[in-house]
Amino acid sequence: MMMTNNLAVRVLYFAWLREKIGQTEEQIVLASPISARELVNLLIKQSPAHQAAFCDLEPIRVAINQKLASMDAVVHPGDELALFP
Repeated sequence: MMMTNNLAVRVLYFAWLREKIGQTEEQIVLASPISARELVNLLIKQSPAHQAAFCDLEPIRVAINQKLASMDAVVHPGDELALFP
């Protein structure tokens, strides 16, 4: 069986995002690099809780591999994406 961990992005949630979504982290498998905004748009489709948490992206900040980034920054398979208010 092929491991997909190297294709997965580890998504971490903090503060009220964690509370709204109901989990601290999840893994999202990517076939190719996409922007943080595109990844959030994929997350919105996961559940009504995700949709509620990300209904307004203005207060949400991102960090990629523990470095602050913009929503337009590129997330690669294997990266860690942290989302927080």
